[in-house]
Amino acid sequence: MTAKSFQPVKIGVIGLGRFGRLHSLTLAGLAEAELVGVVARREESLAALRKELPDVPGWTNLTQAIEESGAEAWVVACTTRSHVTVARELLEHGKAVLLEKPIADSLAEAESLAPLVRPDSSNLMIGHILLFNSEFQELREVARERGPISYIDCVRHRPASIVANFPGENPLHAAMVHDLYSTQVLLDCAEPDHFSAQYHRTATGAIDLAVAQLQWNGGPVASFAASYLTPAGMPPRGFDRTEVFGEGWSARIEPNPRPISVWDNEASWPLALEVRANPPSGMMAEELRCFCRVVRNMEAVPTGATYSDAMQVQRWMEKLNAFV
Repeated sequence: MTAKSFQPVKIGVIGLGRFGRLHSLTLAGLAEAELVGVVARREESLAALRKELPDVPGWTNLTQAIEESGAEAWVVACTTRSHVTVARELLEHGKAVLLEKPIADSLAEAESLAPLVRPDSSNLMIGHILLFNSEFQELREVARERGPISYIDCVRHRPASIVANFPGENPLHAAMVHDLYSTQVLLDCAEPDHFSAQYHRTATGAIDLAVAQLQWNGGPVASFAASYLTPAGMPPRGFDRTEVFGEGWSARIEPNPRPISVWDNEASWPLALEVRANPPSGMMAEELRCFCRVVRNMEAVPTGATYSDAMQVQRWMEKLNAFV
């Protein structure tokens, strides 16, 4: 199939939280896709999106949406606890799925999808958005050109308000998982042989900081810190930094917040992540374009976004959870 004969992929979106809304707005602007429906738990969520996308039908019943929308592929952006249930129904209906990570809250639940996933994972792509971030892509090239990696240091700090606004949300699952996936790709999916982790809790017992260390066969070492600690005066999405060291070289990326700041009576960071929906550009647009090519059998699921890649990181998280 050539690009000239590419037919837009009929896609639906499940879940209309922050990322689900962005997926919907981005898909609506892509030539490679046709947004044919959205699914949410509440009618209020559908009504809110209808103000921005008035011609896109919505459902609160997934089975009905599958039958009536005509979607051949779906983006699953609902809560993690619903991922497996929703993905299973879609896969059983023969639909291609882009599933936001992590797959599930537990390894056993994630493993239950295995019988439905094709060997090449062409019907299940994991939403590893950082794979398509321009800084990370350049970092991968630098690491390939410069030689073996000795040390990776990742920090991903988010607002302290998350502890109260999203009770029970462990920064290991909500934040550090992104850096675990990125490290997996930088080290060509090699399996670590050493895991350790430490956690800090608030006075009420909530986890607001996760720190972890991984080592590969006596070689590369990686350290990770993910927290809900940044105060209100910092960027609304906190900040991210990744540093990589090899023999005679090092590199650093700071992809969040993006390098645009605005000041009036206070500072603001209008583009925290490399995501713009109107017109579509940045890492989410590139991820969704890739998914469309995967659905059309024009491209394989990239390394770091297959089901087996996701299961490897899910096992890492299971081991790190054991230290809680």
